[in-house]
Amino acid sequence: MNAQTLEQMKQLRLFGMHRAFSTTLETDSINYTNDELIAYLLQSEWDDRHNRKMERLTKAAKFRYKASAEEVLFDAARGLDKNQLQRFFTGEFIRAKENILLTGSTGVGKSYLASAIGHQACSLGYKVRYCNTNKLFTELKTAKADGSYTKEVNKIEKQDLLILDDFGLKPLDATNRHAFMEIIEDRHGKRATIIVSQLPTDVWHQVIGEQTIADAILDRIVHAAYRMNLKGESMRKKMNKKH
Repeated sequence: MNAQTLEQMKQLRLFGMHRAFSTTLETDSINYTNDELIAYLLQSEWDDRHNRKMERLTKAAKFRYKASAEEVLFDAARGLDKNQLQRFFTGEFIRAKENILLTGSTGVGKSYLASAIGHQACSLGYKVRYCNTNKLFTELKTAKADGSYTKEVNKIEKQDLLILDDFGLKPLDATNRHAFMEIIEDRHGKRATIIVSQLPTDVWHQVIGEQTIADAILDRIVHAAYRMNLKGESMRKKMNKKH
């Protein structure tokens, strides 16, 4: 009977339940009531599905760093508001379809922090995409050439959270400017976005170029966004000193 039950669990793809029931059968010292056993098996299946979903979402996000909320250093000198960050880690800003702008000098941990927020979002079941901004624009130019541009932009639009890292390293040309405008317009008021940049927001206008489009983009992403300007010594230098 147990062998048949295990086989049926496997055929029904109840892998968490199958593993838990197998463990229970192999352990003589564990005695469950019927209610406890059912609760245990259901919880095991739920945990298994949650973990597999989180793995799929994390893999699809293509993060630059393997980062976690627990490892973020809450140092006042870095300009981090612990209470605000903890709200970010709950996914509240994603549900509210709001933006976060992370700025600061190179090496202060902006990309790691964005990745930590993104990893946490995956654990909450949100679809996340992490992009180096210049690489994304290069990919979109290629997509225009091969006819897959609309498909790629639609994929970006559907992400619950889009993380654009290293924004502003190069001024935008006309093609990239229009692509950026389309991405921001599609997501405005519908999805959450994090933009990471070494440049302060007051010079983003120059990076985008073409006043009318720059005004339209910045009106959508800057004025109602959460802003964090990270400060302090380069985290990379600190890590190198330790080693």
